[in-house]
Amino acid sequence: MKYFVVDAFAENVFGGNPAGICVLEEPLSSETMQSIASENNLSETAFVYKKELGKYDLKWFTPKAEIDLCGHATLGTAFVIANFIDTEVAEMAFSTLSGTLTVTRRGDLLEMDFPSRMPEEIEVTEEMEKAIGAKPLAAYLSRDLILLLEDEKSVKELDPDLEQVMALTDGLGVVVTAKGTEYDFVSRCFFPKLGVNEDPVTGSAHSSLIPFWAQKLGKEDMAAKQVSKRGGILQCKNAGERVRISGVAVLYLKGEIFV
Repeated sequence: MKYFVVDAFAENVFGGNPAGICVLEEPLSSETMQSIASENNLSETAFVYKKELGKYDLKWFTPKAEIDLCGHATLGTAFVIANFIDTEVAEMAFSTLSGTLTVTRRGDLLEMDFPSRMPEEIEVTEEMEKAIGAKPLAAYLSRDLILLLEDEKSVKELDPDLEQVMALTDGLGVVVTAKGTEYDFVSRCFFPKLGVNEDPVTGSAHSSLIPFWAQKLGKEDMAAKQVSKRGGILQCKNAGERVRISGVAVLYLKGEIFV
């Protein structure tokens, strides 16, 4: 099968979040896809199968498990389709575990239409504080545990205990966030339960961060930065029951997988 590695939410290679994109000629078993994702050992490997022009099946796997939503691997998949598979397509519809997701080409940007997942406030616990090595101002839960910190500096300097992060019962991953200085808000994301210590740029986490910060800041259009070592910029729009996440991507690798 054709295989690509794309740096998503990046203008240059070695930035953003690398995603493996496998273009399938025929559907594969979950076991085979999981084996490939483990072998690739990227935070996510996407598997895309074309049903007809503009319509595709899409699945995402971490090195340890299949997941229900992934932003950067969706952006990477759309980039591959737009540039190497169906170059005439302006809008792509992906059938996924999170329903049908659309991606639209808007100039250099790829705009993803994702479900909105407003997190609900929960009690801050001692375990959370020990896990991240800082006292959160507040805690929220959707798919992930979202911890609000005092400022951008606190997010950047955070040094979590990943074993204790893994032991937290709430959330698939832990997302720390704060109001930004240059950008509307910043974040970092940790997913040791999925074999990903720190995810460089996490589109799926913004399904929760966008409605959260839209309510907090009183604005619908926002620019966000994930302040990991690689870093990445996300253009965000709150749209009721949906969120729109836009970004750019760049090709790192093109090859073939033999299984």
